[in-house]
Formats: sequence, C-alpha cells, structure tokens
Amino acid sequence: MNLFDLPRPFVYGCIFVLGCCFGSFLNVCIHRFPSRYKLWDQLKALNSSRSGCPKCGAAIQWRDNIPLLGWLMLAGKCRNCRRPISFRYPFVELLTGLLFVLMYWIEMPPDRYVSIQQAGLYTVLGPQNITDHLSPDVWLHLRYSLHMMMICCLIVATFIDFELRIIPEACTDPWIVVAILASTAVGQCFIVPLWFQDLSVANILREELPSVLKPLMFYWDAVEFAQRHPHLHGFLTSLAGFCMGYGVVWFVRTAGSRVLRQEAMGEGDVWLMAMIGSVIGWQPVLIAFFIAPLLAIASALITWLVRGDRYSPYGPWLSMATVLVLVGWPTVWPAAKRIFDMGPALVPIAVFMMSALVVSLQLTQLIKRILGFPLYYDEEEPTPEWSSADHLTYYNAERPDEQTGQWQVSQWPGCRAGRGLSQSYRWRHDSR
Repeated sequence: MNLFDLPRPFVYGCIFVLGCCFGSFLNVCIHRFPSRYKLWDQLKALNSSRSGCPKCGAAIQWRDNIPLLGWLMLAGKCRNCRRPISFRYPFVELLTGLLFVLMYWIEMPPDRYVSIQQAGLYTVLGPQNITDHLSPDVWLHLRYSLHMMMICCLIVATFIDFELRIIPEACTDPWIVVAILASTAVGQCFIVPLWFQDLSVANILREELPSVLKPLMFYWDAVEFAQRHPHLHGFLTSLAGFCMGYGVVWFVRTAGSRVLRQEAMGEGDVWLMAMIGSVIGWQPVLIAFFIAPLLAIASALITWLVRGDRYSPYGPWLSMATVLVLVGWPTVWPAAKRIFDMGPALVPIAVFMMSALVVSLQLTQLIKRILGFPLYYDEEEPTPEWSSADHLTYYNAERPDEQTGQWQVSQWPGCRAGRGLSQSYRWRHDSR
C-alpha cells in the first residue's frame, strides 16, 4: 500500500499523537542532560531511574505520564505533594506535536495524485532526479524522519540553553553520526545536491579573470554524480554540511573572542550548527546561519531593555532559523539560489566576508576607544582582589578570639600573630 493512500486528517492526528509522545521523552532529556558533564553519562542518565516529581521525588504513575492529558488531569499539580508542575512539560509536548504535523504538511505532497513538485522542500535538482533507487513515498518519509530527529534535538538544546546557557553534548554529537550514516544509507535525504552552479556565470567569470585564475572557474555536474553514486553523494553532502556548519560558527567564535576578548559564541553553538549541517546540507545551513543573527539581535535588544542583561543565548536562534528555513523554503530558496549559482566564485566572496567581519570588529573597538567607552566588559566591572588583609579581617570577624569562653591557655605568640590577633590579645589581657 502506498503511504499516501491514508486520509490526510487521520495521518495528521496520528503524527500529532506521536509527536506529543516524543515531546514527553524530550522533557526527560531537558531535565537530565544538564545534570551530567560527559556525553556517555548524559546518555546513561536517560535510563538511570524512574521519573519522579521534581519537588517531592514521588514516582509518577503511568496515567500521569500521558502526554498533555496527564498534566491536565492533575490540574498542573503533583498528585503527592500538590505543588505546581512546571508548564514547560505540557508546552514541550504540545510544541513537538505541532512541529511534527507542520513539517509533515510542509514536506509531503498534498496527496498521492499530486506531483512531488507540490512538496514544500522541492527543488529542481532535488533527490527526485535519482531514479531506480527508492520510490518517492519512501525517501520523502525517510528524509522527514531525519529532519524530525534534528528538530527534536533543537528543542532540547533550545530549552536547556535558555535556562542554563549550555548545550550538552548529547543534543548534538550522537546525531551527527546518525545523520551521516542515514544520509549515506538512504542516498536521497538531501534537499539540494552537493554542488551546482550556473554555467553562464562560470563562463563570464572565466573570460574576465586573469589566465592564472581561469582554471578555478570549473564546472561540475553533481546531479549526474548523484545518479551514478547516490550513497557516496549522500555521504559527501552530509559531510560538507557538517564542515560548513562547524566552520562558520567556529570562525565567528574565534574572531569575536580574540578581538572582543569575550566569548562571542559557545562551543555548544559550534556543534549544534555542525549537527544541523550534517542533516540539511551546507547550502541550507549557511542560509540559516545568516538568518539567525536577525532573530538574535532583536532578542538581545529586548532582553537588554527589559532586564539589562547583555548576554543572550544564541543556540535557540540558530534552531529557530533552521526551522524557518525549512518552513519557508519555497520563498527562501529562489532568492538564495542566485548566490549559490555562482559556483567557485563563492570562495573569494567567502574570504572577503570573513575579512570584512574581522575588520568591522576592529573598527567597533576603535570607535569605542575614541568615544571613551570601555573596550572590554572587565574594564567596566573589575573583579575585586581578595588580599591577605581582607582574609585576616574576615577571619577576625568570624572568630575574634579562639579562647573566648575558655580558660586561658598559654601558647606560642606566633600563633596569634599569624592570625592578626597579637595586638588585640595584649590589649585584652596584658593591660590588667
């Protein structure tokens, strides 16, 4: 039976229930991952013990674990201690269920009788060009499953990063391996191929460049390569996405840290973007990377105006930008494709943009110096030093005389001198 034969409302209902069940599991990940430091310990924490109330520790009954309904039947309170249960638990379940339905609606054709061109992630150079491999209903659902695995990781990373400003390794590292293996095994999980370009652009640039640089304007038809070697092409596409996602965030993090002398992005953001790239490829992850700052800047301004907090986690906005790219693919891709059609010319453009980023950071520091603003935050709020005098003052305030309430015992004067108590002792006792 074709997977598109089932009535679509029935499919949406089943997918929503499945998504809510996954959301219940994601709540466990959000709760337990931050309590462990190493990757293996984080994974083992998922099976460490039975779920219990965060307040009183009472074991949660099976009927209270039903997604959404369990929280509603308990009226948001623990059955044992009657303390409120965080609204985050049903919210994550509801959000996951809705995203499962939304992405299925985006990625699948409306029904089996409609061309695959009606699917939201359709591109002319997409996986449908690989024939005699997998039928459309199979590889579409496999790609959808891989994307939902990524979105589940993004949900966990987002809520942990918002609360603790960290992204545990369990949210990213295992799924990079899974994405590369799945892309290799299926061979049709990509959205756009590993490489494509407009031949006319290459010809124009080849005529304008010096003879030494003309060989750089090569032309390669990756679609033909994907048709002949689908599994190798899937592996290379996922690997290139991993390298691009890791590389761009690593460069921004390194440049910002060296110029501004503060952490521009966390290491978790680097691996989060690498995981995203290994799933969706290097072109879509690059688009998401340029959309994320727009979301992050708006959020940072609001956070600074409302709470006066200069720091804002960046992982949630990388995650949101990724989802927006997938949801808005029919609108985003036609505009972005014009840039990627330039082919090898993207390399000098990338070098220019990286250099421009470093120069702009240096200019920012120069303008701050001219206007008299502190260049680094540690200049504005210096950390006080704890001197030996401060230590003695603190110790004296805590225990001014070690023999208070006791018979006087003779001891070497150096003991009291080392604690800064010799003068006080003489004034109290020798003046009698």
